[in-house]
Amino acid sequence: MTKYTNDNSNFGANGPFFHVIREGLEGLAGGEDYFDLLADDVVFEYVITVPGYPRRVEGRQNIIDLYRGYDDYMRVQSANNLRVYRDLEASVIVLEYEVHGESVQTGRPYSNHFVSIITVKSRKVARWRDYLDPIAIFEATGWPDASTRSHHASE
Repeated sequence: MTKYTNDNSNFGANGPFFHVIREGLEGLAGGEDYFDLLADDVVFEYVITVPGYPRRVEGRQNIIDLYRGYDDYMRVQSANNLRVYRDLEASVIVLEYEVHGESVQTGRPYSNHFVSIITVKSRKVARWRDYLDPIAIFEATGWPDASTRSHHASE
């Protein structure tokens, strides 16, 4: 097992996001931090997301690169209300959970609900399909900002 990030980051061993995911995958996948749960050739699909965010990312290193600046963007303070549904024959786990914190840029509160459909092979996450509430991100980050709203209103 390898640590891919600082223990105190959102995705590190002490991070609340990693704790809720590790709990949901307990006994099926293991790792020292969030990224260590992922297979080298993992495929992520962001089914419901925000503008400018990729719909599909392949490979652990590309996921690490995608989330590299996350701690400078969003401060996760807690993750809870985990619900776990498992189809052990298909090695598919569905996690429902909430993440709470604040936007680093605006200081506004952030609270989002996720549904993640995860396929595990050889004790590593092989596929991750993510659904989230984009409005929660918009409210926390102030997107679109006032200048963008007024520009679109004049079109």
